[in-house]
Amino acid sequence: MASRTTPSRPVGTVTRGTTNPNRLRRMDRWIAAAHGAALRRADAPLAVDLGYGAAPWTAVELLNRLRGAAPAVEVVGIEIDPARVAAARPYAREGLVFRHGGFEVPTSRPPHLIRAANVLRQYDEEQVAEVWARLCARLAPQGLLVEGTCDEIGRRHVWVALGPEGPRTVTFATRLGSLDRPSDLAERLPKALIHRNVPGEPVHAFLRDFDRAWAAAAPYASYGARQRWIRAVRDLSADWPVRDRAGRWRQGEVTVEWGALAPRG
Repeated sequence: MASRTTPSRPVGTVTRGTTNPNRLRRMDRWIAAAHGAALRRADAPLAVDLGYGAAPWTAVELLNRLRGAAPAVEVVGIEIDPARVAAARPYAREGLVFRHGGFEVPTSRPPHLIRAANVLRQYDEEQVAEVWARLCARLAPQGLLVEGTCDEIGRRHVWVALGPEGPRTVTFATRLGSLDRPSDLAERLPKALIHRNVPGEPVHAFLRDFDRAWAAAAPYASYGARQRWIRAVRDLSADWPVRDRAGRWRQGEVTVEWGALAPRG
């Protein structure tokens, strides 16, 4: 299939490029569980690691993790910095290539997955909707965009999952042993939400209620942080539209409908 024509200058700006091995393991694990079946059903499934950074580790890991769920998947690592693309190409292998580009997503066919981690932090909140729309327009009909932020070693992570129609869910994920309270995750909210963690906004109310549920679940701490988290999420789900079940909660995750946390206005 002929390559898609791309603009002379990729769309976007160069990021800091910070990356570490296993930084995105929580996001990858969720993608494999939530989207693996769709990737298996797809003809020639294609995934994109958009803005992989100064080293190619996250793209290599994405291929390995997704192939556990969808053995036929291929991965394209896309970077806007040509020097990073050149440095990554020695790591190319069967099913993994690296390409110069940005938000235009220069792939030969519409991807079934675009993962954009720690890419939009440097952008203004007002730019997020436009970027989301551009990326979602590149997706295959049953495709998924996952956009979010994590800390440098991947202990805390929050991401939004979007389909071609727009945002669907928000997932909070953490290494439970590092957590004092759920609102610690606020520092890793994606750009669309991080400035909305103020009174009167839904995401602020959600984190407030999560902290209260966590405090009420303190007696379960004697059984470990995992059991306390599960109990807190179970209580939280009485008032918030939690989309997943205890099997995911055990991983230190909780997924909530986007509409419940979307910024007012």
